[in-house]
Amino acid sequence: MEEAVVSRIADQGYLRADQYQDATKFNARVELHKRFSTNQQGWLRWVFEQLDLPAQCAILEIGCGPGYLWQENAEHIPAGWQITLADFSPGMLDEARRNLQAVGHPFAFEVADVQNLPFAAAHFDAVIANHMLYHVPSRERAYAAIKRVLHPGGRFFAATNGEAHLREIHALVERHDLGTAAWGGPSTGTFLLENGGAEIARWFEGVELRRYPDGLIVPEAEPIVAFILSTADTRAFGAEERARLVRAVEAEIAAQGPLRITKDVGLFLATCE
Repeated sequence: MEEAVVSRIADQGYLRADQYQDATKFNARVELHKRFSTNQQGWLRWVFEQLDLPAQCAILEIGCGPGYLWQENAEHIPAGWQITLADFSPGMLDEARRNLQAVGHPFAFEVADVQNLPFAAAHFDAVIANHMLYHVPSRERAYAAIKRVLHPGGRFFAATNGEAHLREIHALVERHDLGTAAWGGPSTGTFLLENGGAEIARWFEGVELRRYPDGLIVPEAEPIVAFILSTADTRAFGAEERARLVRAVEAEIAAQGPLRITKDVGLFLATCE
């Protein structure tokens, strides 16, 4: 009997040992957006602008990855912000330490699972979760933990994607039967712009969604191939299969010109009651 394909988007062992052992696969995805996004402001600069926080405050970014939010906005970080960066992957936290050495602002670093945060109650004025809640096995536990470490009136910022995000890339993979489904299979039920607000509203007040207008125009095959393979279950994906994927993307570009790809991203803002 053929084994059922199961999404690994919230498989913590796989994510820690493969996707986020270090920043290699993550960077393949970042690079596509960095090089070919149509909105020149940049996602991380836009997110930083949404952080309506006082000059003196304690901030936790959970799922900080390589620390790019703070590296990108280094010159704008208020001196009075006490920033703690946390990630469940020691490898990603090491990347963040290296990236932020030259920033000139002190950071605290902590290996931590958002479902069981190792911080005192009411410790933070703000918690940021940037494109990571869809990786969490129990978001209910995560929301409870985030609410516990925020003081009353504290702010919660959670970024994610919508259903239309990168739909042309997903369609390309399906159209050519490339066998490279993202995260090893469907990601039904994950944290999306369409369902995230209702989830957050069960735990926090004044939930607001702000969308970031953007898209991709990609004239080359390689960056798209690298992106697809960075999320695919590539355990049995060899050189021949990769070459077939390159040819498929090149054929699409030859037929229609640079690929125009939808981006559907945004940020939820909420307050701890």
